[in-house]
Amino acid sequence: MNSAPVQRVVLFGPESTGKTRLAEQLAARYQEPWVPEYVRGFWDAHAGHIEAGDLDAIARGQLQAEDEAAGRARRLLLCDTDLLTNVLWADLLFPGACPPWLRAEADRRSRTYALYLFCQTDLPFEPDPQRCFPDEAGRRMCLRLWRETLETRRLPFRLIQGQGDDRLRHAVEAVDAVLART
Repeated sequence: MNSAPVQRVVLFGPESTGKTRLAEQLAARYQEPWVPEYVRGFWDAHAGHIEAGDLDAIARGQLQAEDEAAGRARRLLLCDTDLLTNVLWADLLFPGACPPWLRAEADRRSRTYALYLFCQTDLPFEPDPQRCFPDEAGRRMCLRLWRETLETRRLPFRLIQGQGDDRLRHAVEAVDAVLART
């Protein structure tokens, strides 16, 4: 029996960069669980109405979903988002409303992930009622913020870019390297 800890890998980056699709593909390839972005279901359950007061519930829901999925994982857990992303969106959409515990827990947890797959904005933007920054300037701004988040914390990440099979190949190479270390 393998007693190595479950390696958690986060799909990270601005909206419409293929994170969910990659999480699904990687989960199927490795036959391991993936954690969807909790806020998507929250949005649907609340008819698209989210307020600053919901930030706590959204973050707690994401944590619970991730921890439950980790219990089903053998060696790898793929996370479609993480608390750092929750903090980024809180700061963008509800300035000053991010709960202090969320910011602290995001910093703490970010250091426990084996790798961030930093998805680039080289895919066409796909409109979705939950998305906020469809224009090129907004996408560049988000890409910069997400990258700065990784770099200022010196978190391990790999750039994921390209279309279709190339994008998946880059992600697989990065995940394989994580699994080879365990």
